[in-house]
Amino acid sequence: MTKAKKSPALKPDAIMRLGLGFWGSKTLLSAIELGLFTELATGALDADRIQERMALHPRSVRDFLDALVALGMLQRKGSRYANTPETDLFLDRNKPSYAGGMLEMCNARLYKFWGSLTEGLRTGVPQNEVKEGGNFFAALYADPDRLEGFLKAMTGLSSGAARAIAKRFPWKHYKTFVDVGCAQGGVPVQVALANPHLTGRGMDLPVVQPIFEAYVRKQGLENRLRFHPGDFFTASLPQADVIIMGHILHDWDLDEKRMLLKKSYDALPKGGALIIHESLIDDDRKANALGLLMSLNMLIETPGGFDYTGADCRRWMKEAGFRKSYVEPLAGPDSMVVGIK
Repeated sequence: MTKAKKSPALKPDAIMRLGLGFWGSKTLLSAIELGLFTELATGALDADRIQERMALHPRSVRDFLDALVALGMLQRKGSRYANTPETDLFLDRNKPSYAGGMLEMCNARLYKFWGSLTEGLRTGVPQNEVKEGGNFFAALYADPDRLEGFLKAMTGLSSGAARAIAKRFPWKHYKTFVDVGCAQGGVPVQVALANPHLTGRGMDLPVVQPIFEAYVRKQGLENRLRFHPGDFFTASLPQADVIIMGHILHDWDLDEKRMLLKKSYDALPKGGALIIHESLIDDDRKANALGLLMSLNMLIETPGGFDYTGADCRRWMKEAGFRKSYVEPLAGPDSMVVGIK
């Protein structure tokens, strides 16, 4: 008689790591807020020098730095701390590859609002500035410095996807494009840099124009990229061979999503293409956790926004009139849905 195999002992480790995950998250966000990675980009420093330059309390500094080492955000050789290759590339504010803008916004705003997620789950209403009678977007667009920080955050959020779109989409078949809701211009810049034959435009509210144009000039693309002021809800979209919308559709409810897709269809020529890129939820709704968490973030931030699957978007595109569509992974959790008119 053979003995029954023992089931592996169940452990709470994964549950505890997830439940306490905000500890590590806030440690990283505070390091970005302090400018630690930018400071270390010029060379490794010991704890005493970091304490002095960052104005940290002696009680906190070693645990803070060693926690970042254990989390894979810093390296330590002997007594000196240095950036990892990733944090040096993506978290040094002085590099064009800086992707920390979104994390700065998470630290300044979203971290505290997510503390009210349970209330949002029960009420279905936003948990941001609206709760105190404020309007995040109205306040944002009224403050040039705050707006520029937000637009930089959007560039950081889309940087990986922008580079992938610039290389993977068949741009050789097209001559013009417009990025609707272009923010600082991160996606148009990457597309133009990788495809010298293209000319493009970025569409956003008029207040965004000087920020977009300054960013484009810095990249030497002012002769090929122009700004088109307008509200994509009230104005027609500019005509172009390709229309891009990144991290736009998820801000809005289903009727608004369908309206934006129909506007895009109407602005395209026959054979033109619409590129929608987001942290798409996988079709089985169980693998891309970031896409699902981003949808919960829309619950926190918007009255009706939600994220969606590639199959959802393709169905809406078909309803809008697009003759074919496909989904292609980009970078990390991001994918694009391409619709052809």
